[in-house]
Amino acid sequence: MNNAGSSVAGKQSSGRASSLRGPVRGNFPGVKSSALETDLLRALDRREIEVLFQPQFSCESGAVVGAEALARWQHPSLGEIGARDLFAIAERAALVAPLSRHVVARALEDAAAWPQELTLSLNITPEELGDPRFAADFAELISKSNIAPERLMLEITEDLLLRNLEQAAGALSALRGLGFRTALDDFGAGFCNFRYLRELPLDAIKLDKIMVDGVPGDGKALAVLRAIMALGKALDLDIYAEGIESDLQRAAIISEGCDYWQGFLRAQPMKSEEVLALSRTARGRGHG
Repeated sequence: MNNAGSSVAGKQSSGRASSLRGPVRGNFPGVKSSALETDLLRALDRREIEVLFQPQFSCESGAVVGAEALARWQHPSLGEIGARDLFAIAERAALVAPLSRHVVARALEDAAAWPQELTLSLNITPEELGDPRFAADFAELISKSNIAPERLMLEITEDLLLRNLEQAAGALSALRGLGFRTALDDFGAGFCNFRYLRELPLDAIKLDKIMVDGVPGDGKALAVLRAIMALGKALDLDIYAEGIESDLQRAAIISEGCDYWQGFLRAQPMKSEEVLALSRTARGRGHG
């Protein structure tokens, strides 16, 4: 894309952010694509694309440490449309750039009221990371907000890297040099190419829900989790676990050395003010 901005992935199910990976969707029975594309343009003009946030918790203290921004389109007749469909529609309509700018602007606007210790995670689209000007344009966009680069985690998925690893590495290096943090998202859902961990300038990996499914009861799943934890620690990476839905899963990832987690166990996607309220409660500070 030619302009800066960062898309945010939608929460489809199971307490984890759905990436933009997978078959292009954005089609609805009985609805013309052209009509949806027109609706999307109007929705952008009317600020109908909302941003929700899923809180992230420290494994050590249990406190809220930040949140991941998630896009939703509340369509007047179709109801809620998640990110994968949303961005598929935007791609057909050549609206990925304005949609991305809209979403990141709303996320930054909402999170500006958060205390300094809370971080904000944003997902990056292939169009953005493939643009040679993305790093500079994104930094300029953030400079106009009240959020310091150090409070932002920029998440990329494996499908971005398959397109152009060298370009991705260069963009991430530039962004990290400006203070942004970077994470490899949905780790375990794709090929788990360990080359990415060696060659990319990363601060963290986010384990896909599939990596914690079956843990701790499934011995093989637990062994794989332990191996990935050991690898991440050897590379000095923070480790996030997505899709935590039970106390058993949470206890397992904590005992294995995970740093942070998110999931429906404690928080579904919520509005910015709810994140702020949660962070101020005893529960949000890790007590309860």
